[in-house]
Amino acid sequence: MQAIGASEMIINERGAIYHLNVRPEQIADTIITVGDPDRVSEVSKYFDHVEHVCAHREFITHTGYIGKKRISVLSTGIGPDNIDIALNEIDALVNIDFSTRTINEQKKVVSIIRMGTCGSLQGEVGVDELVAGTHGLGIDNLLHFYNLENNEEEKAILSAFELHTQINSKKVFPYIASASPGLLKHFTQGYSHGITVTCPGFYGPQGRILRMPLAMPELVNKMTSFKFGNHHIANFEMETSAIYGLCRLLGHQCLSINVIVANRVKKEYSKDMGKAVDHMIQKSLAIIEGI
Repeated sequence: MQAIGASEMIINERGAIYHLNVRPEQIADTIITVGDPDRVSEVSKYFDHVEHVCAHREFITHTGYIGKKRISVLSTGIGPDNIDIALNEIDALVNIDFSTRTINEQKKVVSIIRMGTCGSLQGEVGVDELVAGTHGLGIDNLLHFYNLENNEEEKAILSAFELHTQINSKKVFPYIASASPGLLKHFTQGYSHGITVTCPGFYGPQGRILRMPLAMPELVNKMTSFKFGNHHIANFEMETSAIYGLCRLLGHQCLSINVIVANRVKKEYSKDMGKAVDHMIQKSLAIIEGI
């Protein structure tokens, strides 16, 4: 098998993958991703002990144990572009031999669970509540650079969304991927379920107006009103669809959990975001430990 070139997979002088600055033995099979680098320690403070701490730029990784469960928590920074880096490098750590730069014959499957913050698109899903995304629907363009294939249900949801929003008229071509059922089934009590839309920005792509007019001023309302069978759009943020799409392609298990910090229908914002995030972390870690 041909070795992967040094310019394609950059390994630094300490034998770590370039952006994450993590060596293969320093990553667990269960990985929690968070956007905010400061949130890594807010998760790992609940570990019984931490064995590895790695950092480079916005990518900070703590690996340790809760009981007998080995877990890594990794900050990705904001946006699908950072997810592209994080997911490719996580997979390289577990499925590429760093000494020969060749892909392992036996592939390892890891579980990647996002713990993020988001905006609710349904009035009844209030601030500080938790959402587990059944699907990631991306209105960014990351997965168009990969060969993502959809099942029939995903194709139908995507087609209905495009028709309902007329988003293609603005040369935006969404994509969709599903959460892993084996993970999603554990996050039911205390978690709303619905489609999570991933946006390529925080302001215009999420319908916020400061000083610039919007090309699609009704997009947020159309997302709120979208229905297809039992499916609806619960929330939007900036990472989920990239995680779901790349995990589909790489063969990993994935789930995105988000706490609502803003209800965009009721124009409400969390009065104590830190407390809400901590509740998400503690509740979700208790579940993850038992999976």
